[in-house]
Amino acid sequence: MFKIATIHKFLFLIFGVVLFSCNSTEPVIKQESVHGKSVETIVEMMTLSEKVGQMTQAGRNYLVDEADIKNLFLGSLLSGGGSAPGTNEPNSWADMLDRYQGFATETRLGIPLIYGIDAIHGHNNVVGATIFPHNIGLGATGNPDLAKEIARITAKEVRATGINWTFDPCVANSRDERWGRAYESYGEDPALISALGRAQVEGYQGTSLSSPEAIAACTKHFIGDGAPTWGTGSGGKIDRGDAQISEAELRGLHLPPYRAAIQAGTATIMASYNSWNSLKLHGHKYLMTDLLKGELGFEGFIVSDWAAIDELPGNYKSDIIESINAGVDMVMVPGNTSNGGTGYREFITKLKQAVNEGSIEISRIDDAVTRILNVKKQMGLLDSLYSNDRSLIASIGSPEHRSVARQAVRESVVMLKNEDVLPLSKELSTLVVAGRGADDVGMQCGGWSIAWQGGMGDITPGTTVLEGIQETVSPATQVVHSPDGLAASSGDAVIVVVGEEPYAEGHGDRDDLVLSSEDIAVLNRVKDSGKPMVVVLLSGRPIIVTDELENADAFLAAWLPGTEGNGITDVIFGDYTPTGKLSVTWPTDMSQIPINVGDVNYTPLFSVGYGLTY
Repeated sequence: MFKIATIHKFLFLIFGVVLFSCNSTEPVIKQESVHGKSVETIVEMMTLSEKVGQMTQAGRNYLVDEADIKNLFLGSLLSGGGSAPGTNEPNSWADMLDRYQGFATETRLGIPLIYGIDAIHGHNNVVGATIFPHNIGLGATGNPDLAKEIARITAKEVRATGINWTFDPCVANSRDERWGRAYESYGEDPALISALGRAQVEGYQGTSLSSPEAIAACTKHFIGDGAPTWGTGSGGKIDRGDAQISEAELRGLHLPPYRAAIQAGTATIMASYNSWNSLKLHGHKYLMTDLLKGELGFEGFIVSDWAAIDELPGNYKSDIIESINAGVDMVMVPGNTSNGGTGYREFITKLKQAVNEGSIEISRIDDAVTRILNVKKQMGLLDSLYSNDRSLIASIGSPEHRSVARQAVRESVVMLKNEDVLPLSKELSTLVVAGRGADDVGMQCGGWSIAWQGGMGDITPGTTVLEGIQETVSPATQVVHSPDGLAASSGDAVIVVVGEEPYAEGHGDRDDLVLSSEDIAVLNRVKDSGKPMVVVLLSGRPIIVTDELENADAFLAAWLPGTEGNGITDVIFGDYTPTGKLSVTWPTDMSQIPINVGDVNYTPLFSVGYGLTY
């Protein structure tokens, strides 16, 4: 009996048996390696739980237990805006990613995570990273080569922290200046958006996704996110609203950038929160499956936006069924569901139920998983052990990278007015610098900078406009910082920096695009001094400044330049001759909004393409 029992145990170990987890009746098979195997073979090897896990993206700060990465076979994690390790510095990020990937590679198949982050103008969640101008500024440069280089640098800084996927480029065609995401759009010309979006896909992904300095791009938000009608969005505003436009307009103004991104090889595409003629994009099979995957031939995977399937009508289970059947391949389940469920755990349970009940065909699951694994294979994640090259950390925020950012700022500045005041002399006796934006890196960076909504003040290392001025002028020039402008009369000239405080999606929706009373008071104070006044506007969109333009001697639209404010002072003092051109229409007053090229009554303050030079 002893020998027979021993033989049985030996056979048990050699051939394996079906083991059952405490919360599932699904078999868990023995450990196997996916290295060198085809994606088709890997999918055939997988259990339903493993497949569903690959389709699940959880928010790192919403993990109930980090061991869920292993136990639930999670395929992806993300850091939403502001979701950082306890110490926000590069090595802490790298440590965190190594820990998470350690759990993933302990699963039966050892498939590493694809980890997503909103690195949309540099690695903007990480303190010390290089932060570039937001897209509206890049649109003003009209320079695809520069956009590609910015994306390449961003990819390098992102990979330094162990992250391998960015939710960018945003190729929205913003049709309404009141939209709080207008600065995430390059402009209103589909050709320009296509050129810059394509360039950034190429910059992020390099010549090969498996390169140690490449990251996967995610072109977003498919489709029409910049076209909703005011009053149809969240809170009766515009974000996540209804794009009430014809298919011809959708295809003509909003589809071309996706065709360009697909031609450039974008690995992933993100579905949009908005609706198209009252039907939510996350449930729109015609647009996601028939048009994007079918007609355009997109072979990567579609990821949902942050908890976006929750906004579909019906209960959470029906949301899952509708979105997956419509074409979403990976679902971003960052926190608890809208009905109070337990986030990714509930998603996994209900998705498996839907498959077992026949509400979602296993062929649709296999298609989604195949798409996800194909991207991971292209990234080299299925053919070698996970590793993170920490030697890249030295590049984060490096002088070389900041030099490119400074050049981007120079090229993005649009001179709207100049009454023979600029360039200013570096030899002035006294120069007064006023306005709340003059010495504020956070205001320069705008939203999606360290925190989701951004923030005023010294949020990360950078050079403010004031510091750039101090570094540029003659040692004999006295620079007087007077935020309220009260010292204006003491200067030979006054530079005033005004504009919008940081904001991101939703919070930035505004139905009155005028300067704050504080900014206007400073401008009036300086005007009354009689001194030459140079106005620098920091904003994520055109602001109604018709009267302020009239009172200024020179006026620069500097957008949201990021950490390198000295790029603005390069223009002010003539170290760089202005080349920036408006990529969006500038309205005269609020009655003209929304206003775009092609409108019947097109009489803006400044047209697309406007921009003065010396």
